[in-house]
Amino acid sequence: MTGWLIAILLLVLLPLGGVALHFFHRSKLLARRLDESNERRREITNFLMRFSTGLQGDEGVAGAMHAAARHVSEQTDAEAVAIYELADDELRAVGVCGTYPLVHSTNKLLFTRQHHLFEALRRERIAPGQGFLGGMILSRQPELVPDASADERFSEYPDNAHLGSVMAIPLLRDGIMVGAVCAATNRLQPGRPFSEQQFSRLKLLSGQVLMVQNLMQVYSEISRRERIDQELEFARHLQLSLLPHAFPAWDQFSIDAYTRSAKEVNGDFYDFVEIDENRLLVIIGDACGKGIPACMLTAMARSFARSLADNFTTLSDFLKEINNKLHRDTDADRFITLGCCLLDRSNSLIEFGRAGHTDLISYIHGHIRTVSPDGTALGILPDEFASFDTFCMSFEPGTALMMFSDGLSEALNRDAEEFGVHRLTEVFRRSCELGGTSQAIMDRVLDEVASFEAEQNDDQTIVLIRHTGKA
Repeated sequence: MTGWLIAILLLVLLPLGGVALHFFHRSKLLARRLDESNERRREITNFLMRFSTGLQGDEGVAGAMHAAARHVSEQTDAEAVAIYELADDELRAVGVCGTYPLVHSTNKLLFTRQHHLFEALRRERIAPGQGFLGGMILSRQPELVPDASADERFSEYPDNAHLGSVMAIPLLRDGIMVGAVCAATNRLQPGRPFSEQQFSRLKLLSGQVLMVQNLMQVYSEISRRERIDQELEFARHLQLSLLPHAFPAWDQFSIDAYTRSAKEVNGDFYDFVEIDENRLLVIIGDACGKGIPACMLTAMARSFARSLADNFTTLSDFLKEINNKLHRDTDADRFITLGCCLLDRSNSLIEFGRAGHTDLISYIHGHIRTVSPDGTALGILPDEFASFDTFCMSFEPGTALMMFSDGLSEALNRDAEEFGVHRLTEVFRRSCELGGTSQAIMDRVLDEVASFEAEQNDDQTIVLIRHTGKA
């Protein structure tokens, strides 16, 4: 009876023992995988810390890539490591560690001074099919070379007879090669080839190097945007310095202006230049294009205008002189338009000249008139072909004059219809009839344009000159 009971227990327990043994082995496997995962996580964390430390150093991006190369060198027991980036279908070094031998220079000092070695590597460009690394651009396959000195693909290097083992991994992003990481000389066993384990280790680390390259792309883009922001901030400050901080009080003449930019910086400007105690030059300008180049062109034009004020003769000569300077100092595709009103308060006269700019719109006793003397934009034609006509008229009490940039007349609605000079003229007339301050008149005009256009696509500037004296 006892024997039968023992037999039955064995039949029941043996399968359970097998399950228990299977569970035991399974647990050990999971524990090992967990340990490997934790180890890999620690490695990546350490790698990123070293990378960020390198990035914060004096060498910046290069320092971070050198740190990445050092990490690969330590983890693979390689004497030297170089990290390459593929740009314009050529490999170029972006980070190096150790006495990396795959350099074309014969200068032995390179191998004693790391920064000299990197500078030499950085200047080299490896084309598709050129030697060992160039061949990898075409094959996109990892390679372990036991003895590079016996491989003809390394014959182009001056020190090829002393080359040891070399291994390299292409860096692929979405199947596209973006770089490579190459290790040279087995430090673990000098004179011996890299082992398959070291090769596998390099393959694993190539993923971390690729991650670093991705981070560097993001970092470079952020840095580029920060530089652009700094340049734009400089341009904004420059632009603000160009605009007068106060409007001149000229007895019976009232002068006001306003500008609003379509981009970060403005290609329009206005200025007031005092010729003498009785004459004031009011200028409005519109440089071709937008952004920083347009802003710099307006700065040049303003500087020329102010420098010519001391030797002012006539308005026509004034425009010719600015044209000469801009034609001499700017590219052929750069130009600026100007509108100029010369106020003479002693005789209550105003003279208007323009260089490719929009019309002058005048409001006199309920009547609207546009003034359009001939004149080409500044900077396009040489002196012998440039000419500028002017128009002179009395400036009576109750008169209002408006100069404007084409950002107002060429504003587009959702149907791509222009606001137009005719509509702008009518808005100006109604605004003058309603009266009020100069600011109120300008605001009405600007509000009408803003209500009409779907989106502001060009800089918009308005200058208003009024005779506020009694008739």
